Amino acid sequence: MLTIVSSFAAMIKRCLILSSLLVHAHAAVWADEAPADSLSTTLEEVSVTALKRLNPVMQEPEAVTILTEAELERLGARTIRGVSDVVPNFYMPEYGSRITSTIYVRGIGARMDNPSVGLNVDNVPYLNKDAYDFDVADIAMVEMLRGPQSTLYGRNTMAGVINITTLSPMRYQGWKVFGEFASGTSIKGSVGWYHKFAPDFGFSVTADYSGRNGSFVNLYNGKKVDHERNWALRTKQHWNVSHDLTLRNVASAGFLRQGGYPYEYVGTGEISYNDTCFYRRFTFADGLTASYRGNRYELTSITSVQHIDDNMTLDQDFLPESFFTLTQKKKETSITEDLVIKGDVGEGKYHWLAGVFAFYKHLDMDAPVTFKDKGIADLIESHRNSANPSYPIEWNSRSFPLNSTFTVPTWGVAAYHESELHVANWTFSAGLRVDYERSVLNYRSYCDTGYAIFHLDDGNRLPYHDVSIDIDDTGSIARDFVTLLPQIAATYTFDSNLGNVYGKISKGYKAGGFNTQMFSDVLQQRLMGIMGIGAQYDVDEIVSFKPEQSWNFEIGSHLNLMDGKLTMELAAFYIDCRDQQLTMFPDGTTTGRIMTNAGKTRSFGGEISVNATLTSRLSFTGSYGYTNAKFRKFFNGINDFKGKTLPYAPQNTLFLQGLWRQPIGSAGTELLFDVNLRGAGKIYWNEENDMAQNFYATLGASATLGLDNMEFQVWGRNLTGTKYHTFYFMSMGNEFLQRGRGVEIGLAARLRF
Repeated sequence: MLTIVSSFAAMIKRCLILSSLLVHAHAAVWADEAPADSLSTTLEEVSVTALKRLNPVMQEPEAVTILTEAELERLGARTIRGVSDVVPNFYMPEYGSRITSTIYVRGIGARMDNPSVGLNVDNVPYLNKDAYDFDVADIAMVEMLRGPQSTLYGRNTMAGVINITTLSPMRYQGWKVFGEFASGTSIKGSVGWYHKFAPDFGFSVTADYSGRNGSFVNLYNGKKVDHERNWALRTKQHWNVSHDLTLRNVASAGFLRQGGYPYEYVGTGEISYNDTCFYRRFTFADGLTASYRGNRYELTSITSVQHIDDNMTLDQDFLPESFFTLTQKKKETSITEDLVIKGDVGEGKYHWLAGVFAFYKHLDMDAPVTFKDKGIADLIESHRNSANPSYPIEWNSRSFPLNSTFTVPTWGVAAYHESELHVANWTFSAGLRVDYERSVLNYRSYCDTGYAIFHLDDGNRLPYHDVSIDIDDTGSIARDFVTLLPQIAATYTFDSNLGNVYGKISKGYKAGGFNTQMFSDVLQQRLMGIMGIGAQYDVDEIVSFKPEQSWNFEIGSHLNLMDGKLTMELAAFYIDCRDQQLTMFPDGTTTGRIMTNAGKTRSFGGEISVNATLTSRLSFTGSYGYTNAKFRKFFNGINDFKGKTLPYAPQNTLFLQGLWRQPIGSAGTELLFDVNLRGAGKIYWNEENDMAQNFYATLGASATLGLDNMEFQVWGRNLTGTKYHTFYFMSMGNEFLQRGRGVEIGLAARLRF
């Protein structure tokens, strides 16, 4: 870990030095050669949200929500988790640690492995959802597109795409300082410097810190478990090389140290476990976007490199007993290249977009499960001794590991195209993507332990035999995935800028993969088999899971009414999904989770978002999403879940917000009052639908004093103290829940100069 940190720290240092040299060199050239009016001819900043779009987003046949910098600041949202429930049918629960970046949209989601929603930050596509939950100090805009985006964005975007754009030094120059103190001894702070060294060259650097002592207490040791410390650094360079060519590079690094996990045992309602739990993560990402504007076409290249190095260590039984622990260490490096070209023909009647995308990622993982005294006694010795009581066994040591190491290289390439034809008020579009991916799992499962066999003779326990266990299984499994991802759409645009209505049919796709967490169970069963009990797993069958695919049928509208004082977004959808990937816990006293494919599921629902300016001082925002997602066909070998509701995805999401502006004193000074309500539910916790979180709502409010270059804010969340749960799971047949956060109060200050 220290080697990785040192090497990337050195890389960041070299990037900063290079950036500084470029800044001074370019500034010197500009001072000698640039004419005074050259700024008027520079290319506008390349927007991440426009690179794969032929029209402004509200003219596209998409269900979309856009949140600006000011809106995000009012919500206190510095992560994508902060907009959960605000966007209709978008739900990102907070539980576990930041590795659990689970997102549900329209009944589709993923608790582990490949995400269902894509994430792009300043053009860079994040391939590993373990890195989704991070703080961004200088978000300028968040754009959430719901529904399959697989034709243009590819793998793992079958439920939508989140595009985050950070503040550009070409748009703002100066300093930005932020500080916040909140309950739970939570502290957040950031400093950003944005500067244009020349009219066509800008540079920025932001540093961010957040930390909290936590709210949930482990009764076993009296310590808070949800504490964290998080550091981040981001640099951004924007260079309009010429009227036609623009270069932009963004590099970021983050360090996270976090406790965990606040899971309460349902039997007692208490958080109490004896072994250490924590999550640690280092991330690095660098993305270079080069855009060239020619005659009636624009060519863009997006190149990125990403690295994640993390360690998740947890008490896997979450009880005050010594059953077993898990340590999962990963190092993953990814490289991506996306080449996009778009243009128009014939006076703007026909537009087109095409591209080629390629990626490679390499994962090294070490995931030992360590059996401890009670785990050995209850899960191994008791099973063996009940099967053969005349010859009981006793393990040689009261602790031993089941070791598993993996190397997973994955690469893929895709070609995509979209055409758009304008006929009077109608716009017709069609797109197609050809996607190929290959993933290889190289594994090694090994265990070196042993036990003694005794013989019971007339009540005497006599030594009989010593058994040495030396298991070392290696192997390789490869999977190839090929798919076609089409979409068609029609949009009718009303006259007088009133908006549009649209209809769209699109195919969604999420890649298949491997159940690495099941190898400890495979090894455990191998061990039990040596003792003559238990059943053997078929490694090739249980370890891999198939891709998830869907067809999405959608109609919707973007409306602009009352001269812009009232805007509405409406959508209704039906999703037919095949082989939906579900995270399940195998029956019995197992230690792992398994990703399995449900046969068929379907989901339908609707969404509405409203923004209304009622007076010059009073405005209202509201959104509501409804999803009805059920199994059409799913038999897991024991139970038939046909007709049951899909677990973990909420049936309803609700957000209501009222804003009142009160000018005070001199011009530019005002008080802004914000009252908002967030709600989600009903959420079923299992496939049987016999446990659920009913619909719940939390009340929030804030008051912000805005001066010329300063803001002071006092805020509160869950002011009603609503009690609810955000997660449920089973381990060894025991049930666990995580509670949502209680009342939170905070003070924040923002300064620009």
